[in-house]
Amino acid sequence: MRAPPLRTLAVAATAGAGVAAYACVVERNWFTLRRYEVPVLPAGAAPLRVLHLSDVHLTPGRHRLLSWIRSLHTLDPDLVVNTGDSIAHKHAVQPFLAALGPLLDRPGVFVYGANDLFSPIPKNPLRYLYETEDQAHRRHIPDLPWADLGESMAAAGWLDANNHRGWVKAGDLDIEVGGVHDSHMRRDRYDHIAGPTDPAADLRLGVMHSPEPRVMDRFASDGYDLLLAGHTHGGQVCLPGHGALVTNCGIDPQRARGLHRHPAQGEPDRPWLHVSGGLGTSPWAPFRLGSRPEASLLTLVPRIG
Repeated sequence: MRAPPLRTLAVAATAGAGVAAYACVVERNWFTLRRYEVPVLPAGAAPLRVLHLSDVHLTPGRHRLLSWIRSLHTLDPDLVVNTGDSIAHKHAVQPFLAALGPLLDRPGVFVYGANDLFSPIPKNPLRYLYETEDQAHRRHIPDLPWADLGESMAAAGWLDANNHRGWVKAGDLDIEVGGVHDSHMRRDRYDHIAGPTDPAADLRLGVMHSPEPRVMDRFASDGYDLLLAGHTHGGQVCLPGHGALVTNCGIDPQRARGLHRHPAQGEPDRPWLHVSGGLGTSPWAPFRLGSRPEASLLTLVPRIG
């Protein structure tokens, strides 16, 4: 077989370098706000605006990212939900809190992701495509200031929903919240929050970092109306006409980001699921392709019918 001509190889190399530069420099910093309307509230309830943040993976020097997060308070959300992986460096807690700024004065809920506890380590970026939950579970001793992060958000009045159940008042609504720690690292303890939700609640909200079906099935069985998760980075690398190659968890690639139902097929009253594509990346895999970094504004409205 004849080898490709040098010109063809040069063109291919140039194109590859261009795609890599776009993924690392342009798209990684091309933040966008997704907007969704979700029919989950009781009849007659006023709309509720929920800002969903996830996977910031903050490291020093991400000034453009911090500035964009700082601008989100102008959306005037009624509730802020942070589904974890906020930091990726020991000096990232205070810059992250400063970027949240006035959002901390609003009702909020948070859970941790593994990268709030464990600093990122150098590895082949291709491992993102095949790393399993068991491989991710190998680290045991946290080395990031996750407690400082959580204590600061809790001190601002946000509900710590890590393997915890509680209530939040947002707008005119009483919201029952159940949450779990990162199931991708097997720190979830759903048995701590298990049980039917309160039918008197105006909204029953389930919060997690990684959208693992084994956990979401239990939220659905207990009667939650809306589930929020992150972790997937929207696939991080998506191909035209195909979408996400992987999700790095148990959810199917077709639901790697955006608004869906869980389970994907089933009863019409099964919960809504929103998976955030997140705002950052691991510093050891600093690229996005076909999956712009995002935050989401969910406008909750009364159920149809």
